[in-house]
Amino acid sequence: MTWPLRALACVTVFAAPLEGYLLQAHGQLAKLPPALLAVTWIAVRARQRRAPEPHPVHAVLALLAIVLLASSALHASGAYTMEYALRWLPFLLVTVILVDVAAREVSIRAILTAAVAGAVVAAVGALYSLLAAGETRATGPLEDPNDLAYVLVAALPLLVALRRGVVIALAATILVAGAAATFSRGGALALTAAPAWLLARRALPLKALAIGAAALTLLGVSAVLFAGPALDRALREKTHIAETNVDTRELRWQAAARMVADNPVLGVGPGGFRAEYPAASHNAEIDEQSPVSHNMYLEVAAELGVPGFALFAALLVLAAVTSERVLRATTDPLPILAVQAALIAVVVASTFLSQQYYLPLWSLVAVVAAADLRLRRTSDVACAPRDQ
Repeated sequence: MTWPLRALACVTVFAAPLEGYLLQAHGQLAKLPPALLAVTWIAVRARQRRAPEPHPVHAVLALLAIVLLASSALHASGAYTMEYALRWLPFLLVTVILVDVAAREVSIRAILTAAVAGAVVAAVGALYSLLAAGETRATGPLEDPNDLAYVLVAALPLLVALRRGVVIALAATILVAGAAATFSRGGALALTAAPAWLLARRALPLKALAIGAAALTLLGVSAVLFAGPALDRALREKTHIAETNVDTRELRWQAAARMVADNPVLGVGPGGFRAEYPAASHNAEIDEQSPVSHNMYLEVAAELGVPGFALFAALLVLAAVTSERVLRATTDPLPILAVQAALIAVVVASTFLSQQYYLPLWSLVAVVAAADLRLRRTSDVACAPRDQ
């Protein structure tokens, strides 16, 4: 029986945007779905005596794991090394598992539906935190509004792969409103890039975009009318924070670049950016001694070195190339176009955010690889010789 495997794969993807709520309930609860998925997957495959079907993504993930372990061993004494190594490894394992399960037991649309459903719940939490809980920027299930915006914007393009209707339109409105409530500039840029890609690939009709824009305008006007003072306060605070963020992010990016230059082979170790930032920045931020870099690419390069960054970038490039190959051969292009747009949102948002520790990036790569394996299997069956 593989139904627990199918259910746990969807639950893992669904629960990822709700990490903060799970942590509030129990410190280890957020780890439960992926842990159960891993144990169930190992048990099912052992009973079936079946290994995962190989894919180039597996090779990149394996090499990335080797670099990660080597960097961790070299910097084992670092203040955050073990903590962050143990954050990296589950994502690599869950990606392998999702590739295998989505290629065999779970449909691609089921995984995408689970991702959207979790993000919609997170968006509702975001709106509640802003409009009812008195937060100046939406947080909801994630502590950082920018991280929340990333999760919501990455899920939005996936709606294209699902059936159109009132429910999908409502979900889109909630996701965009939730992302807007975070006042994240990186999220806003990603929110622009993803629909632009879908329009360019003719996966998003102009009529649907116009209706969505009208609905959001109406929603914005309603928010101003009923929550004007709260929104005005939030905008003033965000303006003040934005002015500071420009300077601090520049400082952090420069510090990350120095770490890469000084430690090009294996970096400063997982979590090493936080530990090494005061020295690398010459104590540029007295009030913040252990920040993130707010740039996924620079942070990965600083912590895992040039080889680790090259493998990480290769994973993204491989996902892009593979998705295009699948798109050209499949008879159902909408899911892959949706995943492409979501990957673009991830790539854009991660220029301003450190998002390697959130599932959307890894699950999207897994879905692309799984779709490729499914297509190969179909092609093999079609090309197999038939008995005369």
